[in-house]
Amino acid sequence: MAFDTFMVYAGVYPSVAAAEADYDLVKELHREAGLIDAYDAAVLERREGGKTKIVKKHETPTRVGGVLGGGVGLATGLVVALFPFAAIGGGLLAATTGGGAILGAVAGHAAAGMSRHDLKELGEYLDEGQAGLVVVAASDMGAKVERAMKRAEKLEAKQLKADTAEIEQDAKAAGAPA
Repeated sequence: MAFDTFMVYAGVYPSVAAAEADYDLVKELHREAGLIDAYDAAVLERREGGKTKIVKKHETPTRVGGVLGGGVGLATGLVVALFPFAAIGGGLLAATTGGGAILGAVAGHAAAGMSRHDLKELGEYLDEGQAGLVVVAASDMGAKVERAMKRAEKLEAKQLKADTAEIEQDAKAAGAPA
């Protein structure tokens, strides 16, 4: 297995607007570096009753999301691993059998790529704010991503190891018609 090492950046924000502003900065940073297809990001909103909704996401088209047309990448997979009933956009992504299976495959790999301690810590961390931004980026973009997430009240970085070829294979198998 050939594992790729990524960094996960999780920021806690006082509002969705602040998280979206940093999301835009992270996107611009990658566009300027010619790496627009080299990161995943998801803005999440904490609602009353503890419900979580992904309100904005960027998935790397050259990895799983683009290949399958499902728009599911490591950032979304990680958010769903942390918050299993997270709504995406107007509803649950699992509205279609294939979509739910693909999301499950990606979420499983995202969770497996981090230690249980780190996963638990990130989940608790993101529970503290009204909004969050999760970015999965190449390790060498770390300092720049951290600077772009300047509106975060708290920022945590964790390592994520993932075999992107295996994720793609599992997601394709999950999305295949039965």
